[in-house]
Amino acid sequence: MQAPQTGQLQQPTRPALPQNLLDKAIAYVWPQAAAKRAIARGALALAGGYTGARVDSAALNRYLPLGGSPTTDTIRDLPTLRARSRDQVRNAPVATGALDQTVTNVIGTGLSHNAEVDAEFLGLSATQAAQWQADVDRRWRAWSESVDCDIARKTNFYGLQDLFFRTWLESGDAFCTTPLVQRQPGRPRQLVLQLFEADRICNPDRKPNTPTLIDGVEINPDTGEPVAYHIARRHPGDYLPGAANTWQRVAARGTNTGRRNVLHGMRLLRPDQVRGVPWFAPIIEPLKQLSRYTDAELNAAVVSSLFAIFIKMDTQAFQDLFDEDAQGTIVSNASKWSGEVESGKAINLLPGEDVVSSTPGRPNANFDPFWQAIVRQIGMALGLPFEVLVMHFQSSYTAARGALLMAWKFFRGRRDAVVTALCQPVYELWLEHEIANNRIAAPGFFADPLLRAAWSAGVWTGDGPGSVDPSKEVAASKGRVELGISTLQAESILHDGVDWASKHRQRVKEVKAQQRDGIYIAPAGSPAQVPIDPDTDPILAPGDAPRAPSDSSDTNSPESP
Repeated sequence: MQAPQTGQLQQPTRPALPQNLLDKAIAYVWPQAAAKRAIARGALALAGGYTGARVDSAALNRYLPLGGSPTTDTIRDLPTLRARSRDQVRNAPVATGALDQTVTNVIGTGLSHNAEVDAEFLGLSATQAAQWQADVDRRWRAWSESVDCDIARKTNFYGLQDLFFRTWLESGDAFCTTPLVQRQPGRPRQLVLQLFEADRICNPDRKPNTPTLIDGVEINPDTGEPVAYHIARRHPGDYLPGAANTWQRVAARGTNTGRRNVLHGMRLLRPDQVRGVPWFAPIIEPLKQLSRYTDAELNAAVVSSLFAIFIKMDTQAFQDLFDEDAQGTIVSNASKWSGEVESGKAINLLPGEDVVSSTPGRPNANFDPFWQAIVRQIGMALGLPFEVLVMHFQSSYTAARGALLMAWKFFRGRRDAVVTALCQPVYELWLEHEIANNRIAAPGFFADPLLRAAWSAGVWTGDGPGSVDPSKEVAASKGRVELGISTLQAESILHDGVDWASKHRQRVKEVKAQQRDGIYIAPAGSPAQVPIDPDTDPILAPGDAPRAPSDSSDTNSPESP
């Protein structure tokens, strides 16, 4: 080999790129194309760009995922993901706890609605708006708190919220139809809700997907908007004997009115996504492995804690003391031992047998640290802080409160998603039906979308996040209100989910009752209280609504029966 001449520049050596199966196949069929491909790959290897896209490194040369569409990447795997997700919720404590914790904090006792119309835009006085809202809230509670709102009459609207969100997380998406049915003869039709599990939305007769029909959802190919849903009469996993399954096509919206007939709850992760992915999909494998590891450690600890006595018989004594019949009986009885060990049991061994056991070293001192490390990663994937996921707060107040605040942001985001997907659409459908049947007056509701939005406005509230140190949090809440960066309404809802107006009305009754009975003590620095006459003050009368200020110029109050 000749040495390079002085002053001659050496050309950089191109790194040898390993051939994958595709490269070999192209080289066998079309060598010229394979050569061009190799040159292009070499140029890319020498150029800049992302190291995560390299194919010439040992860590990445076999890492070649396909860049499929949302349908390609998810639809085929959804049945398996749903089945495994539900199995983990049934049998894995971490999955069960994560799901129950999330549903409890997002839904809790239920998300309640308080009407707050845009009075200024609608041209209503404060008195008119208060009267209209009180009437609507009263009628809404009568419907939402009754099991008649459920087509199966099993739970009320708050229970349906819980079930809708639970199946949404567990299966990836949830569906709710909104038919109008006649509950009793001679009575008007009313809005009812029917929930469907994700599996029941599927292609009729298991037909393959098409550009306009994807896993039971019929879409507009130009806009991607759902046009209709195909709902199986029976669950595909129902193996009870009966007639063949049938499917019903339900339009997403009314043809003439645009009324929403189907509500679909799912989390969009990619544009053009049609069906949702189970919440536990990214962590099914570590969840399953963690369950197996936990079971193995538990079984090992149980076995190591057993105490049994093994009686070994001397071979010579066995021959000298027993005749052939007795020997046969002893051998037969000892051979029936299955190998199971029970604490406190004496086990006879055959002549010549001995028990040899290894030291199991259980309980394993490294089990808990390793378990916590895996659960931390699971919590990161789910969006739940470790302390909240395992329901154990052993650090400082600051750390515990920080974990709760992070979790509460996650819960509030999911709560808003449930309100958007289910609660607000259901309320608007109910209000629309009440107005159409002249039970509630709302001028312009059907004529103008802006008026419709103004009449449908309201606030959804749920359970509050609780507190770690009530005294510190009350002081912080008071400071925010005094600084003007928060309101009594906002702090009240943050505290326990109940609006301030409801508490204020009850507080007024309590204070006036205490004043009447002479047991009220005014807080320091409060103004003098006016004596109350219980015979003339309607607030003290049970069941009375709070008084509204009189307005002699109010001549356009909306009518309500």
